[in-house]
Amino acid sequence: MPLTSSMSVAVDGNLTAALDLSMASAPVTVRAATSWQSGTGAGRADRLFSDRRQLAASATEDLDLAGVLLDAFGATITWARIKGLYIRAADTNTNNVVIGNATSNAWAMLLGATGTITLRPGASFGVVTGAADAVGYAVTTGTGDILKVGNSGAGTPVSYDLVIIGTST
Repeated sequence: MPLTSSMSVAVDGNLTAALDLSMASAPVTVRAATSWQSGTGAGRADRLFSDRRQLAASATEDLDLAGVLLDAFGATITWARIKGLYIRAADTNTNNVVIGNATSNAWAMLLGATGTITLRPGASFGVVTGAADAVGYAVTTGTGDILKVGNSGAGTPVSYDLVIIGTST
C-alpha cells in the first residue's frame, strides 16, 4: 500500500521596538519541511501510525514500535526506522504527558537511555529527519522498540495525539 507523507515546522516572529523617530523590526521566518515518497530508502517512508490516545491518572503505556501497533486499515506495523514523530498533549489536560524510555526494550535512539520529554497541556513535540537521511532513528526489535508515554500525575486522565512515520526496512 503506497504512502506519500510530509512533516513541517514553521516559526514566524517579529520583534519590534519603538525608537525616537521610527520603529525597529527584527523579523524571523524559519521553515523546515520534509516530504517522503513511498518506499524505504532516503526520502522515503512506507509506514504511518496515527491515534488519539488517553491515559488514566498516573498511568503509563509502552508503545511497541515493532509488531503491535495497527495502522488505519488494521495491518500490524513493524518499523525498522522512524523518519517523523509528532506528539501533542490535549489543551484540556490538567496533568502533563511524559514521553520517555521504557525500562525494558527502550527505544533510546531519540531520547537517549534515560531521557524524557514533558509536554504541558497544549504543548507539542515533533522530530523529522531530512529527506536525504536514509537511516532515520533505528528501531531494534526485542532490544530497542518500546516508546513509553505517561500521565505525570494523579486525579485526572490525559489525552494526546500521536503520529509516527517510518520505514519497514
